[in-house]
Amino acid sequence: MGVKISVEVNGVGQQSEVEPRLLLVHYLREDLGLTGTHVGCETSMCGACTILLDGQAVKSCTLFAVQAEGCKVTTIEDLKKDGTYHPIQEGFWEEHGLQCGFCTPGMILSAYDLLSRNKNPSEEEIRHGLEGNLCRCTGYQHIVNAVQSAARKMRG
Repeated sequence: MGVKISVEVNGVGQQSEVEPRLLLVHYLREDLGLTGTHVGCETSMCGACTILLDGQAVKSCTLFAVQAEGCKVTTIEDLKKDGTYHPIQEGFWEEHGLQCGFCTPGMILSAYDLLSRNKNPSEEEIRHGLEGNLCRCTGYQHIVNAVQSAARKMRG
């Protein structure tokens, strides 16, 4: 038996009937076709499924879709506007903050949350802000550089 939910995803209202146990990450990927949100460990350890829920970074593998009722969800697909990448996306490209790209959407949305609260974070604050996101490729320094670059661009 399904449960009706109403949620705003990337600025678009969605009304759906979902199974009560359906994880938010699967709702986004399978029901809405937003595959930028990745399924990694499904235990909240890797951060590949990170999205913004009412503006705060959360791991969508730890929430049921029904828990997003009445909320605003932002996925990586919403950051690029009118063909222009967000400064964080540009930073990851320019500073080589990605290799395989699997962790990248979660890293970018965690960085977005951090930079929305702290316009000029130190390296330590960036590392702390990204703690819940694992990368197996980059060694993290390029990711930190990418966030620093984005912060500079966003400050103007």
